[in-house]
Amino acid sequence: MLSPMKFFFRSISGPNRTLLRALGRRQFSDLTAEKAKRNYADNVSEYNTVLTSLNTRRRHYLLRDVYDDMVLDGVQPTRDTFEALIMGTMRGSRMQDALFFRDEMKAMGLVPEASLYNFLISTCGKCKNSSLAVQILEEMKRYDVKPNGQTYVCLINACAAAGRLDQVLAIVRDMTAAGGELNKFCYAGLIIAHTNMIPRSHDVAAKIIELAEQSKGWSSVEESGNTGNTMLGISEEELYNLPTADFVHRRFFIFRPLTVSHVVLQIPATETLLEMLKNDGKNPDIFITMQILRCYLNAGNIDRAVQIFEDYLNEGKPPAMELYATFIEGAMVGHTPRGMELAQEALVNMTKGNFFLNAKFGSDLLLAAAGEKTGGYTNANYIWDLMQARNVVPSLAAVEAYYNGLKEREIPEDDPRLQIVTRTLNNLRSRFGIGPGRR
Repeated sequence: MLSPMKFFFRSISGPNRTLLRALGRRQFSDLTAEKAKRNYADNVSEYNTVLTSLNTRRRHYLLRDVYDDMVLDGVQPTRDTFEALIMGTMRGSRMQDALFFRDEMKAMGLVPEASLYNFLISTCGKCKNSSLAVQILEEMKRYDVKPNGQTYVCLINACAAAGRLDQVLAIVRDMTAAGGELNKFCYAGLIIAHTNMIPRSHDVAAKIIELAEQSKGWSSVEESGNTGNTMLGISEEELYNLPTADFVHRRFFIFRPLTVSHVVLQIPATETLLEMLKNDGKNPDIFITMQILRCYLNAGNIDRAVQIFEDYLNEGKPPAMELYATFIEGAMVGHTPRGMELAQEALVNMTKGNFFLNAKFGSDLLLAAAGEKTGGYTNANYIWDLMQARNVVPSLAAVEAYYNGLKEREIPEDDPRLQIVTRTLNNLRSRFGIGPGRR
């Protein structure tokens, strides 16, 4: 909760910026050294360093607070400052903050460059707000900021994320009419638009395969205009909100020429995709293998998933924690006896291979296993024990689900396992201010 003074500063640092400037630093000249210690920085260079650090550490929720502190100190933001702010809000999917910083930038007489507008459009895609993405493009034209190739690819993928196939096709028509060429990221956006469209067409799988075939002739000029973003540590996958964004820097995890294949998530299309890759002399990377496993497991085709999983491991390809987690979580869908047995076997092999559960994977798997209504609750107990052995605390939702599952089995109150789970649950509830039975 904000202190009264902090609330006052926040209340005058928005629309009433003139009031804050009128106050100036003279009104606060009697602040003590204690206040100085609470400041993020003292000059614009230091503030820019702080913003870069927050973005690197993914603490995007603090960007607005740093900016308010900066203005309160009378430090004039620069174009680099707003670049760090808008880039950070994009990475944190903070749409309102992004629009606020854009308005602040324009109020200071600084018109955003095309790269910053690209960040704003990308943020719209993360928030699935295609209408606002189109409005931002129109704003660029009003301010005589020339859109570049990345602008239109950002727009395609922003509309695709919202399932607006009509908007995506309109943008593609405008691009090709203007002499532009589609690259692999454009084809990926087209496939995502077909996948996300509601309701889906009955021939969506056939259209996805057709686009995947067409993409083999994509424009080789795919890296143009990305130099600046690369220097900022932003990959094209992240800028265009592709599902591989979190894995692009992982060695052996994805093969970037397979960008179009990474977004094929339909089972009929998946079978054809595997055949296409085989005919082209290419092998699925780890990410594609994960997606294929997820498709089959969620559809209940556990035999095909087991075959793909075992084939991958037997071929000597580099394993990954994500691959094990995907198979284990998918095998537990429906909590069938065979699925739970396969999940337990994979958990054992995973541990033998020196792969260990962190808070995220452990919480996801515990949450999935805790839903088992019959059986010995073996997988849930094993996952809990694996995390306890490494002092990893699961999420509140996972612990609560596990606790409820134990209680349904009428375990005695003095059972050591139940006591530890109860204590952990109470600690988490206290930490997040949630009482028993509340959300």
